Amino acid sequence: MRYRGRTYIGSVLVSVNPYKDLEIYSKAHMERYRGVSFYEISPHIYAVSDNTYRAMRTERRDQCILISGESGAGKTEASKKILQYYATTCPVTDHMSTIRDRLLQSNPVLEAFGNAKTLRNDNSSRFGKYMDVQFDFRGAPIGGHILNYLLEKSRVVHQNHGERNFHIFYQLLEGGEQDQLSKLGLERNAQKYHYLVKGCCPRVSSINDKNDWKTVRKALIVIGFHEEEVEDLLNIIASVLHLGNTQFGEGEDGETQITTEPQLTYLSKLLGVDGPALREALTHKKLTAKGEEMKSPLSFEQAVAARDALAKAVYGRAFTWLVAKINQSLAFKDEVYNSSKGSSSVIGLLDIYGFEVFQHNSFEQFCINYCNEKLQQLFIKLTLKSEQEEYEAEGITWEPVKYFDNKIICDLVEEKHKGFISILDEECLRPGEPSDISFLEKLEDTLGGHAHFVTHKLANGKTRKAVGREEFRLIHYAGEVNYTVNGFLDKNTDLLYRNLKEVICQSDNQILSQCFHREEVTTQKRPETAATQFKNSLAKLIEILMSKEPSYVRCIKPNDAKQSGRFDEALVRHQVKYLGLMENLRVRRAGFAYRRRYEAFLQRYKSLCPGTWPNWQGRLADGVAALVQHLGYKPEEYKLGKTKIFIRFPKTLFTTEDALEARRPALALTLQTSWRGYRERAKYHRIRNAVLVIQSAWRGMKSRRKARRRRHAAEIIRKFIKGFIYRHYERCPENEYFLDHQRFSFLMTLVRNPPKSVLDKSWPVPPPSLTEASEHLCRLCMQNMMRAYCRRIQPEWKKQMEQKVVASQIFQDQKDSYPQSVPKLFVASRLDSEELNLKVIQTLGNDKVKYGVAVTKYDRRGYKARPRQLLLTSSFAVLVAEAKLKQRIDYSALRSISVSSLTDGFMVLHVPSEDNKQKSDVVLQCDHVIEVVTKLATMADKKNKVNISQDSIKFAVARGKEGVIDFTSGPELKVAKGKKGHLLVTAPQLNPR
Repeated sequence: MRYRGRTYIGSVLVSVNPYKDLEIYSKAHMERYRGVSFYEISPHIYAVSDNTYRAMRTERRDQCILISGESGAGKTEASKKILQYYATTCPVTDHMSTIRDRLLQSNPVLEAFGNAKTLRNDNSSRFGKYMDVQFDFRGAPIGGHILNYLLEKSRVVHQNHGERNFHIFYQLLEGGEQDQLSKLGLERNAQKYHYLVKGCCPRVSSINDKNDWKTVRKALIVIGFHEEEVEDLLNIIASVLHLGNTQFGEGEDGETQITTEPQLTYLSKLLGVDGPALREALTHKKLTAKGEEMKSPLSFEQAVAARDALAKAVYGRAFTWLVAKINQSLAFKDEVYNSSKGSSSVIGLLDIYGFEVFQHNSFEQFCINYCNEKLQQLFIKLTLKSEQEEYEAEGITWEPVKYFDNKIICDLVEEKHKGFISILDEECLRPGEPSDISFLEKLEDTLGGHAHFVTHKLANGKTRKAVGREEFRLIHYAGEVNYTVNGFLDKNTDLLYRNLKEVICQSDNQILSQCFHREEVTTQKRPETAATQFKNSLAKLIEILMSKEPSYVRCIKPNDAKQSGRFDEALVRHQVKYLGLMENLRVRRAGFAYRRRYEAFLQRYKSLCPGTWPNWQGRLADGVAALVQHLGYKPEEYKLGKTKIFIRFPKTLFTTEDALEARRPALALTLQTSWRGYRERAKYHRIRNAVLVIQSAWRGMKSRRKARRRRHAAEIIRKFIKGFIYRHYERCPENEYFLDHQRFSFLMTLVRNPPKSVLDKSWPVPPPSLTEASEHLCRLCMQNMMRAYCRRIQPEWKKQMEQKVVASQIFQDQKDSYPQSVPKLFVASRLDSEELNLKVIQTLGNDKVKYGVAVTKYDRRGYKARPRQLLLTSSFAVLVAEAKLKQRIDYSALRSISVSSLTDGFMVLHVPSEDNKQKSDVVLQCDHVIEVVTKLATMADKKNKVNISQDSIKFAVARGKEGVIDFTSGPELKVAKGKKGHLLVTAPQLNPR
């Protein structure tokens, strides 16, 4: 950061660059100047920035800051400090933070592509820049826009001794990665590139190209460049260097040809064009004669000029595209917000090239100095001429201050038909072969009598020695400048041949395809000359600046050697003179620091006087007079004009502003009270009106609904009654509603109250028309419930149910004890594992015991009761007495099973008498006879071999002999031997049939 000594002349800040770094741009300094009145503390660039910002917010009028001065005076640094101040001190959100960063990062990018080292400045802007910073109603930056003017494209192909090309070339070579340079066909040595060695100054001690490259790469990312766009942009930069190294020679037939094939290969690749077509376009040009196109070879000088013209055109248009891309990233995107009236305000920053006088001055210096003439004219108009005219118009006593009005010089340059630019354009466009010398002669014929125009031919003896034969002199407001006429015509016209344009228009490079349009090749319209374009853009710039409230920063260069501590009085005095600072100082000292129209002054400060608050009803002048009298203004502190009040001293205005600030809390309280009362009353009226409307609408809607319901109900009742009368008829219009209602009622009843379980046999009675459908539905419902029930059953419970089903098939309605057994679960075994004898289990071998139960066995003779265990396996049953197997009955040998119909627990297992292995039928008595018989019948597959007898059961005692068991009912269970040798069993009958 560079320190600049500063002072104020009215609203103009004078900034002197001492070429050394001082810490006066920290955040603490920004806070020091933030919100402070303009003249309260020492002059600073931050004070101008803050004053402009506050004026924009309080007055809601667009502002601009005009930064001017010679090259090297510090204009670019001043504009960067202003942007940094706004970026740091303004309120910001996440989105606005992005815009702020992009505004700041646009500077290093534009400096890399648009700045270069000159003899007077190591970072000289070689283009003009006007930037609008857009603020929202809160004062936060929300967008921006940049206008660029007259890039010095000739610097791409030529630099004076001690100067450099644009920074970006050296930054790429010094800072680019090796892989990247290899891909671009470049070497890390600026001395090898023709376009970079003409100034004999590839390196500068004050510039670190490698670090600057890192800054530029980071800035491109922040601004929002895509990687493909950066790659295309670097391809263009590299192609310019390869163009400079493209050399020409003469072939055997004397025609011009390219002698550096590698350069052509790289050019076609980087520019994205066809190599042979590019070769042809660089060595030939297209001519149109009598409607026919023909090619004409270029001479060596013409080929070199075409090459240089292509390099300048490619770089110049790429720079224009770069500015447009930055504008796109800075544009405020919210269209609705952006279009609302008064939603945003603008502060413009003008950083444009300063007045330049070199040893050799050409077309670029002429345009730059013309631009400075226009800005000086604007400065004169706004600060000197307009102010004095305003005093006279308002009737303020005033002694005019003399100053030099440079309108005569501006007219010399831009006057229609007779001005310098008109003559230059006319000479460029006339038939024949115009030359720079013929242009100079025409200038002498047309402008020969002008006091500010001199040539070698027109000058007197003393002056003639200082003006060359190919030079002309313009006497500017800043001094005399000699311009070399050579190159004026070429630089004013587009020398890019049409066939070169055709080749570039077909480029695959996305940037070039946007910069070079095919319409340029096909259109017959002549493009505007460079001077005319610059004049028109300047006119638009002046129009923009005139629409804004200006502030000025006048930059002074203390010496030409860029040394700190050295003050060249003659150089500084010259700058002070041509910048008009002395005249401005005299006007300000004799004049007034502040002026406002009566209505604006009264509107702002009327609250400070009881006589003017809240509204003044009389003449505005009388109201202002009453206000200043109440404030205690002394006669020497102010003057009242016809429509404005003029305040001489800033201190008077500051005192008034302080009084306004002290008054504001009371005003705010009054306004808040009034506003709240108004708001609540308005709210009450809105609510009351809304309630009345709602009530009225609700009553109407409710009445209409009630009427509709009654009509509908009456219609339904009529249909129902008519349908009931015709209910026994076939379906017809009279009964269809009733029948549909019956069906619907039946189905809804079924939906609401379906059977709850498979045991629930309830079912609603269907209407006659749905009898068949009801039966199907009932069946489907039962099937669904059964399937659902079966899916929910666990394997153990399923087995239990299967056994219960078998028991039901055998004993239901056959045995009296069956109903009592139904709720009782069958168990897996009635014997615990401890009750089973281990020896018996071992004897059974692989046949596992499936079921065991304690039984009583009655002998065949005598019917003696003996305790036994009945064990069932998968293939046989055994009777066990303690550790001995008494009898084994194979299931295949079991003929049948007999039980009584009473509640006794007797059962007889019938086996074949012929089987020697079996003793005889087995008579057993058990407390769980139904469970035992069910399991035995299931395992032996004898479900159909179970006999239930009413009175007696016969069984085989031995071969040919039978025994009989007689069953009778009694009060209790008794077992005894009868007189006939029968076994008598008495059992209580629980369910007599």
